Amino acid sequence: MKQKIAHIALVVDDYDEAIKFYTEKLNFILVEDTVLSETKRWVLIAPKGSTACCLLLAKAANEEQKSRVGNQTGGRVFLFLHTDDFWRDYHNMVESNINFVRIPKEEEYGTVAVFEDLYGNLWDLIEPKGG
Repeated sequence: MKQKIAHIALVVDDYDEAIKFYTEKLNFILVEDTVLSETKRWVLIAPKGSTACCLLLAKAANEEQKSRVGNQTGGRVFLFLHTDDFWRDYHNMVESNINFVRIPKEEEYGTVAVFEDLYGNLWDLIEPKGG
């Protein structure tokens, strides 16, 4: 048996503002943007060089979903962005006005800092030890 996680849905308020944030501020690539209906699109983004698992930007369609935008995990870190050069990406993100809510720290598993996306979802930026 072979399985993999292909996509993780990220509830967003607006497709275009989310695409702009992830592609311009975090330098992700837009993998796909297909119109499915007047209100729904299939939008996949991923970090450059990695499309094995993409984020599916899912526009909130009702009040319950809108209440989850920016807080899909009750305030816990939601997503983990690995990098091969922590300081390069950290400085680029700071220059792009990304809000870091926890300063860089050396942990036994690597260098890590916590940042917010445009909606307030928390991410770890991590350079794992040993590459």
